[in-house]
Amino acid sequence: MLLDQFNAAPAEKARELLKPCLDVDRWVTEIVDARPYARLDDLLATARGAAHPFTDQELEAALAHHPRIGDRAEGASTEAGMSRSEQAGVDPADHAIAGALAEGNRAYEEKFGRVFLIRAAGRSAQEMLAALQDRLGHTPEQEEPIVAEQLREIAVLRLQQLLAEQTLASKGA
Repeated sequence: MLLDQFNAAPAEKARELLKPCLDVDRWVTEIVDARPYARLDDLLATARGAAHPFTDQELEAALAHHPRIGDRAEGASTEAGMSRSEQAGVDPADHAIAGALAEGNRAYEEKFGRVFLIRAAGRSAQEMLAALQDRLGHTPEQEEPIVAEQLREIAVLRLQQLLAEQTLASKGA
């Protein structure tokens, strides 16, 4: 979607466009309420800082939408498609890495009570596995800000992707 179209969209439509990026009402509302944006960089800056800090409830609700690293999101939703694209670096046919990720995911969930979250886009499966193993050594207090930062990175990347795809589609590319 072009920035001008996002700026001019009715609030509810703008909210619905943002939800696949991060389904946290306060984040979505702060971005929509700050319109109009003069430049894409202004929109992205607002997205990086919106709803800071996330509440525990916001984090938990947002994490409920994220599949485990190594699992493929199912369905035809925009969010599922984004997740599959982000995890392109994970080859399910690499059984050694897939098994290590599954084991790491289980250990992480047992220790922290939630899904392991990392910005997967642009990372190899080995990089994600190394980060998972490293973060298993954290305390909950150390892990909390990392999870929030990863969630923000994912949201901003998804927003950039959404705007880029809609811009290309509107140009007939």
